[in-house]
Amino acid sequence: MSKISKFFKGGGSASKSRGGPSPQEALARLRETEEMLSKKQEYLETRIERELAVARQHGTKNKRAALQALKRKKRYEKQLNQIDGTLSTIEFQREALENSHTNTEVLKNMGYAAQAMKKVHENMDLNKIDDLMQDITEQQDVAQEISDAISNRATFGDEFDEDELLAELEELEQEELSKGMRDVRLPSVPSTSLPSRPGKMPAFHFMLLMIKPCSSTRKRAEDEDEMKKLAAWAS
Repeated sequence: MSKISKFFKGGGSASKSRGGPSPQEALARLRETEEMLSKKQEYLETRIERELAVARQHGTKNKRAALQALKRKKRYEKQLNQIDGTLSTIEFQREALENSHTNTEVLKNMGYAAQAMKKVHENMDLNKIDDLMQDITEQQDVAQEISDAISNRATFGDEFDEDELLAELEELEQEELSKGMRDVRLPSVPSTSLPSRPGKMPAFHFMLLMIKPCSSTRKRAEDEDEMKKLAAWAS
């Protein structure tokens, strides 16, 4: 068994005995490690630039010092690559832990919601729900029928024949006309014939044209006076 396996195995036992760290604690530790390694990266990058400057400074004048500077630069670069790999691993672990924590919270909340739904549905009877929905559907149909009936045009009186009504109206108009004709009284015709004049219309015919229909309310005496005036004018 490798040292790393022993370390994690021992750490796991200790964590199990202590109940294990919380996700928040583990995330905080990982972020601290990332920050430390990032600072180490900045330090190594600075050292690499410094060793390059030393190697350029000595060059061929002092090959030994220049080669030593390049060797140190190589070691720093190797450490820098290792830190890059470590940071990638830590970032992956941190993201996985964050997702696991999120999933745990989601599942926990979904469990609470499921329990709440179960409690709500305990007092519900599916048969009663079906009956209720059927009643609602029937009442909606009734409301629609009422709405359609109200919106239709009223047809009161359309069962009568229009031709019969027109015929009855004509009869009423004829009766009114006949009644009006009976109420009109024409003046009596004179017993003596009026003399006629050549080239003119006979006085009697002219008199008939000039006479207006009298109403039943006029007195007979007024008719006779009118006739006398006309006869005197025509003579």
